[in-house]
Amino acid sequence: MKNPLFIINRVTEKLEAFIIGAGIILMMLNSVINAMGRYLFNYSLYFSEELNQFLIVIVTFVGFAYAVRMGRNIRMTAVYDMLSFKKQKILTTFIAFSTATLMFYLSYEAYLYVLDIRDINRLSSALQIPVYLIYSIIPFGFFIAGLQYASSFIMNLLHPEIYLSFSVIETKDNQDMQL
Repeated sequence: MKNPLFIINRVTEKLEAFIIGAGIILMMLNSVINAMGRYLFNYSLYFSEELNQFLIVIVTFVGFAYAVRMGRNIRMTAVYDMLSFKKQKILTTFIAFSTATLMFYLSYEAYLYVLDIRDINRLSSALQIPVYLIYSIIPFGFFIAGLQYASSFIMNLLHPEIYLSFSVIETKDNQDMQL
């Protein structure tokens, strides 16, 4: 039987991929329908721009967490590539820990911001929905990214390989291996 963390990782990976895919498809459909309505029927959807803005926020922050999960976040490797394996491992472990700490801090700050927006009862202009509901994806995205970096940190402490994420191991030929 597989480790429960691997199962949770797979389930959340599929959920993130679904949210990203659905968000992009909804943006495309919303834009196409709005353009067709405007040019064919001289009628534009009043909420189209606002909906796309909300979808961009969702796709951006869930996509960020997904990129970290897949080990596809931006890395500056000019100095890293010149280091020995042991020093690369130490640097990767340190980066994972410090970035996890930063992501959790940003999640906390974003959470406080969302609470402020909720307290002033700000509504979106077109759809009239509470803005804090949409912006709550921001602390969630930072938190999930923090969990991914924390799991990378733990995997690097427990295993001899260099883990870029919970299930992605760095290889010598720069072809990362996913478990």
